[in-house]
Amino acid sequence: MLNYLETSRLNLCRPRLSEVPELFQFLGDQAAMRHTHCDANIRECRKRIAVHERRRRRDGFAPWTVRLKATGKIIGWGGLYDDPFDPGWGIELGYYFDPTSWGNGYATELCQAALDYSDRHVKAESVTAFAQPDNAASKALLIKHGFKHQRFVKDMNRNLYNRVRRVS
Repeated sequence: MLNYLETSRLNLCRPRLSEVPELFQFLGDQAAMRHTHCDANIRECRKRIAVHERRRRRDGFAPWTVRLKATGKIIGWGGLYDDPFDPGWGIELGYYFDPTSWGNGYATELCQAALDYSDRHVKAESVTAFAQPDNAASKALLIKHGFKHQRFVKDMNRNLYNRVRRVS
């Protein structure tokens, strides 16, 4: 189980409950989370982080807190997970960022690090991801990382994508 990763500009760390107020600033922001789940309150956000951390101990992976290397500022949360709140989709890739950090390529760095971790350590045969049909940025990001569109999941109003493991 890896609790810490670095990219060229990011530190990906195991979340701490003390970080929940900072994470909730965007995970609880309706506009920022318009394409995905939005936490209704800080208690719900704390629960989500805690449940994923329990899964990290079981599965060996869960979303990381994303910090800028240069400043230490929290700008995101994401990575690999087997969703405990909506099970049955296998190992998923998810990424959630503070809107002030959008458009800087941070999601690309997070996704690459998470997929490398999946390929080398988790050895998942495939990773899934979801994107709403009107979320062009997520669709482009997923395709850039080798995901293929599988189908539209009507009851979720999301497109399902899949990426097969790359063996190096």
